[in-house]
Amino acid sequence: MRHRPGRSDRALTSPRLDRLLRIGQVAPPAERVPPLGYGGTERVIDELARELARRGHDVVLFASGDSEAPGRHVATIPVSLRAADVGGDTSPWTTVTQLIALRHQHELDILHGHLDFHNLVLARAAEVPFVGTFHSRLDRPFADAALEDPPAGLVAISRAQAGQHPEVPWAGVVHNGLSLKQMPFGRDRDDSLCFVGRITPEKGVIEAIEIARTTGRPLRIAAKVPYLPWERQYHDEVFVPALAGADVEMLGELGPVERDALLASSHATLMPGEWPEPFGLTAIESLACGTPVICRPVGALPEIVRDGVDGFTAPDVAGMAAAVERVGVLDRSKIRTSVVERFSAERMADGYEEVYARMLSGAVTRT
Repeated sequence: MRHRPGRSDRALTSPRLDRLLRIGQVAPPAERVPPLGYGGTERVIDELARELARRGHDVVLFASGDSEAPGRHVATIPVSLRAADVGGDTSPWTTVTQLIALRHQHELDILHGHLDFHNLVLARAAEVPFVGTFHSRLDRPFADAALEDPPAGLVAISRAQAGQHPEVPWAGVVHNGLSLKQMPFGRDRDDSLCFVGRITPEKGVIEAIEIARTTGRPLRIAAKVPYLPWERQYHDEVFVPALAGADVEMLGELGPVERDALLASSHATLMPGEWPEPFGLTAIESLACGTPVICRPVGALPEIVRDGVDGFTAPDVAGMAAAVERVGVLDRSKIRTSVVERFSAERMADGYEEVYARMLSGAVTRT
């Protein structure tokens, strides 16, 4: 493929590719890119698209109409499903997203989907090289059947996630990355703990309340108001009763500036969920503020949080509560320096450029 007119070879900074590419990034329709508040996958897509554009690639973002793109933007839905308060079965909108991306595929050198299991269908339908990233958990009851005959070009966001299905010929494991250098550091801290995430069982919000109660520390929770029916039920019937007698401040869903300030001013960040976290953006954001993370050693968290260096891992509430009192021995400056280097947007883009190069060269065979 030739470069698009007006592009300069001097803009290509990657030794992984021999030319600039036209790259389509396909986002889920549920949330805008970037999200105004909570939205991990969409934040990663935004960071990747902007870094690739900075390197000189032509980036086409397939996303909701209220999204912001560093290059060309093709709207797949007028506004994000969440902004439109659309609940229930959203799969038809994902199908529309796939169809729109396929209509434009021949304008691209490579198509990169971020649609989790919907990537599998898009990969089969695409006539150009396709890369599909899984951002969510793979331990689903339908996963074995879905991945029985996987296409080429699939990417996991952690070794733990890929390890759940070692039979898949993963095109790569690319850790998520963010622009972390601007994260606040050195602010006055108090003795409070914080929890940033969703009010759902797998995130461990009830356990976070128990840890705070055990340690006698206040807990500040930043989480969006649930809008899916089952989330609302959990919020009303489990979460609200657990707040009784606890020193908990509910902050609602925070924007990036307010969320960063919360992380930077906290004694430690709690991530006590038992689910196999595919990655954990909150962890790298917290560490970039120099705020240690206390979590269970599950999923990808051990790939991010080095026990006794960046925070502490423990198998249960009692162990995590005990770890809270050990935070003072950790070097917050070293925590920040390491995570900014390990999980930058630049490193993430490097990883995807390597995958793109392999797909384009035929090193990864399409099935």
